[in-house]
Amino acid sequence: MKIAILGGTGPQGKGLALRFAAAGVDVALGSRDGERAAQIAQELNEQQQGVTGVISGVDNLAATAAADEIVILAVPYAAHNATLEAIKPELNGKILVDIVVPLADGDPKAVAMPEAGSATEEAQVLLGDEIPVVGALHNVSAATLNKLGHAINCDILVCGNDLAAKEKVIELIESLDVKAYNAGPAVNARCIEAITPILIRLNISKKVPFSHAGVKIWAPDH
Repeated sequence: MKIAILGGTGPQGKGLALRFAAAGVDVALGSRDGERAAQIAQELNEQQQGVTGVISGVDNLAATAAADEIVILAVPYAAHNATLEAIKPELNGKILVDIVVPLADGDPKAVAMPEAGSATEEAQVLLGDEIPVVGALHNVSAATLNKLGHAINCDILVCGNDLAAKEKVIELIESLDVKAYNAGPAVNARCIEAITPILIRLNISKKVPFSHAGVKIWAPDH
């Protein structure tokens, strides 16, 4: 299986690439600069030993084309719409996993939701109903993803309007040895994406004894 991660040269993209490769999934790392993506991919492969997943680096359009079915969008929000417009021709028959959070300009402790309501919903509007968009992985710290010796410390909330697409994305995410939950339709991305700045605020606060926290769904003990 091969997936694509666009914006894969950033901290979150690199962390996801390492995690999926360690789980045996091949990754096409995408960037606006294909040469930089190839260099980063080589560096990531050299970090790991004994894994079965291979990371390759190409430009965003080539990475999208190389994916068997699932394409993860991990670019900064400022590049969200332009990237989607550029890769749309290669998304037919594929699932777009949008992990982008529209943080407020100059203030990562707040969101600035687009007119569509959330980045996930905005992506669905831009791509049209024929390309399923699934929102996921919004609340996972990049620092956590890149610490391969440690388990991912949170659960994953997954939303979108296409149930079959969500189920495929949940299966992929759970290959990382985490629990992923169907959190409902795409409109719920407004709540899920808005959790990220709250976590950022807590994680940088000097009044809490932790950093890089995530969200965990706890079952009742009775």
